[in-house]
Amino acid sequence: MVSISNLRILILDDEKLVRDELEEFLIDPNFRIFKAGSPSEAFDIMDKNEIHIAIIDVNLPEMNGLDVLEKVKHDFPEIEVIMISGYSEMDSVIHSMRLGASDFFTKPFRLRDVESAIERTKKFVHLKKSLIEVKRNYSIISEEFQKAMGYEIIGDSPQMKNLINLIGKVAKTENTSVLITGESGTGKELVARAIHYLSSRKENYFYAVNCSAIPESLFESEFFGHTKGAFTGASASKVGWFEAANKGTLFLDEIGDLQLNLQTKFLRVLEDRKIMKVGSNIEIPFDTRIIAATNQNIEGLHSEKGFRLDLYHRISSFIIHLEPLRNRKEDIPLLLDYFVKYFNRVMGKNISEIDGAVIRRLLTYEFPGNVRELKNMVERAVIICDGNRLSLSHFQLTHPKEEKRRIDFSTDENLDLELVEMDCIRKALERSNNNKSKAADLLNITWQSLDRRIKKYKIEV
Repeated sequence: MVSISNLRILILDDEKLVRDELEEFLIDPNFRIFKAGSPSEAFDIMDKNEIHIAIIDVNLPEMNGLDVLEKVKHDFPEIEVIMISGYSEMDSVIHSMRLGASDFFTKPFRLRDVESAIERTKKFVHLKKSLIEVKRNYSIISEEFQKAMGYEIIGDSPQMKNLINLIGKVAKTENTSVLITGESGTGKELVARAIHYLSSRKENYFYAVNCSAIPESLFESEFFGHTKGAFTGASASKVGWFEAANKGTLFLDEIGDLQLNLQTKFLRVLEDRKIMKVGSNIEIPFDTRIIAATNQNIEGLHSEKGFRLDLYHRISSFIIHLEPLRNRKEDIPLLLDYFVKYFNRVMGKNISEIDGAVIRRLLTYEFPGNVRELKNMVERAVIICDGNRLSLSHFQLTHPKEEKRRIDFSTDENLDLELVEMDCIRKALERSNNNKSKAADLLNITWQSLDRRIKKYKIEV
């Protein structure tokens, strides 16, 4: 919260006498005063300094004081504004309050009027700062790692508040291995970065590696490194991921795709906390935090001999599950607003309005691609929007019923009704993490009906 000891006040008036008089009234070791004789000078000050309160005269050169107020509230919404007016300008005062001014006083002004207006406005400053801090706790956590990650963690749903709480707790630990589960597009890497940048390892490297993208022949070289001449083409020594991420964090995405024979090597390294480069017999210790992620049920894969149970337990000391976007739809308007503002900045656009129909339609959409899909949708919408208002025509969305009924008939293969039904049931169970009630809701059938079909087709749950 802003304390009285660092309140920054900007006085914008074209009369030097008025500026100096107000400065005298406001002389206080707890205030820092800035003065401007024109709007351009004032905006230059606001660009370079964090201003908390701006005192603006209604009558100004270059542009009307009300226009200045409107621009301040648009470009610097965190600044509270007090307007100065004459007794004959009450219509302007009323209009200024509608535009977002916090208070006003009239010329000729008295010290008591100025002090009262400052005291009342100071309360708005304190309140706004408190709300920003609350939003940071539940949305972006901190600007420090937000800038490093490139995106904010957005959401006010119970699931997101719980997620942020878990991130904060596990980040305080030094070496606890974390497994992040969730569908594609839910933001698993973003959560991993948040854990890293909130931890004591934040000054060191964060490396993200997609396990499914590394060929078996290059696995040891990529993760453990190699010496010069270790194999054909090894013209120089190479540092592996474990060594490169020493003292930092190694994020292993799609770890469920790791081949079984490679899992054994991985397990040994994680247990010993030592690596041996290809072509060397010297063991190199490492101090790296491991965060893994998967969109599969790798604990269940063990029963199919697809993933080692001992490796699963090694990487899952602390599990964080990310809910799909369709299960936290109250976050969709917040995400929509965030992405519109983000792409406004990136593309130099000024989209300030969104049709209510857009939000209503997005709230009925299933989002199989989760937050990533919403981001891509908004990016396209902002690109094709020529005005300052987004409408439903800017979004490529199918009707909710069509989403559920769509089946790909583009191939020449024969369609077996039972096979299609089995496939739908398996996908619903996968999407709901084997929760039969949720799977039944997705299929629009009763729990009992789903249970009968599971037994009929002998589907493992």
